[in-house]
Amino acid sequence: MFVRLVYESFRRQIRRKLLAAIAVTLGVAVTTAMLAVATGIGDKISRELRSYGANILVTPQDDTLDLQIGGVDLKPPSDGTYLNEADLPKIKGMFWRNNIVGFAPMLPVNVNAGSQQVTLLGTYFAKSLTFGTEQFTTGVTKTNPWWRVQGAWPNDDSNDVLLGEKLATEIAVRSGSQIEINGHAHTVSGILSTGGAEDRQIVAPLHLAQEVLGKPGAVRRLYVSAVTKPEDAFARRDPRSLNPADYDRWYCSPYAASIAFQLQEAIPHSHAEQIRQVAQNEGAVLSRIQGLMLLITLAALLASALAVSAAMAAAILERRVEVGLMKALGARRGSVAALFFTESALLAVVGGLAGFMAGTILAHRIGESIFASQISIQPVLLPIILGIAVFVTFAGSAVAIRRAVNLDPAVTLRGEA
Repeated sequence: MFVRLVYESFRRQIRRKLLAAIAVTLGVAVTTAMLAVATGIGDKISRELRSYGANILVTPQDDTLDLQIGGVDLKPPSDGTYLNEADLPKIKGMFWRNNIVGFAPMLPVNVNAGSQQVTLLGTYFAKSLTFGTEQFTTGVTKTNPWWRVQGAWPNDDSNDVLLGEKLATEIAVRSGSQIEINGHAHTVSGILSTGGAEDRQIVAPLHLAQEVLGKPGAVRRLYVSAVTKPEDAFARRDPRSLNPADYDRWYCSPYAASIAFQLQEAIPHSHAEQIRQVAQNEGAVLSRIQGLMLLITLAALLASALAVSAAMAAAILERRVEVGLMKALGARRGSVAALFFTESALLAVVGGLAGFMAGTILAHRIGESIFASQISIQPVLLPIILGIAVFVTFAGSAVAIRRAVNLDPAVTLRGEA
């Protein structure tokens, strides 16, 4: 009898049940898409935010403070210590090597360009390196994607240079011209625009700065662009104070601090630290996006609950005589509630499955249109989604079912309610 009552309810009120199921489907679809994006968004957004530039700075352990005025390095070339260029490929041997988007060494030296003393900044542009059997390319084209060159990027093995746009205007040099640096002629392959101190500098392949300095293999600082996890309280703990289990968890989490710690292990006599302004901005952006997705999810679920509530209220209003007759024949309050909650559970399962499939498609569309990559749906998400669908449906139906349970059969059958 119970099954027949449920069947007859769906057969006679198919339009109302369909509207309720559609409401659940839409809410669950949005929830599925947002949960799928939220679980896979961290790395994708972090890679997108790499346009902010490097987020970790590596310097010699005993290095002294650089002294620059107006973009010109005033420290004597012999002052301070240096990293060894030969150690840089070891970065690809660290635990989080696949999270390293790129790195760029920097070596500023003072040179005479014509009648002016300026800073020549040696770096990698798109340098091909090898570590073991792995070949990779790195340089400022990866760590500083906002740099713009009018002309061509120099080859890392050449003696060509880039001229900052402000310096080029001051000394009236164009792309393709020659410039004399410390008495030697060099071709200006392009004019560089960065919006920073480099606009008044000469940017050259690293080996050229090393030759001017007279220190082959010297690197003053290293900028590293890494995909990281937003910093939390655990990330800020001192690894030396952690017990072995917590240390392994900290070490194996892609925090900027733990990646910096591993960089120090990979590069001898180095000190690495996150560039906090970049890291904090990334964390703030990611937190706001996740907060926005949570707000959209809650709004969709609330709208679904309200739609289900309206549909169930209308359905129970139509069936009040049926409910009154059931109670007059001896049906208990629990039996009446079980009937309507069973109908709600069936609606939740049907709407949840349909919403899960629709949400999967929506998540794929979001991934392709925003991140140009697929967002995978984990199978473990299905029972979670069905649980959410049941909760939303029950929450929307609860008020209407409570009214049905409290109906007075005598009043209802007389048509007074």
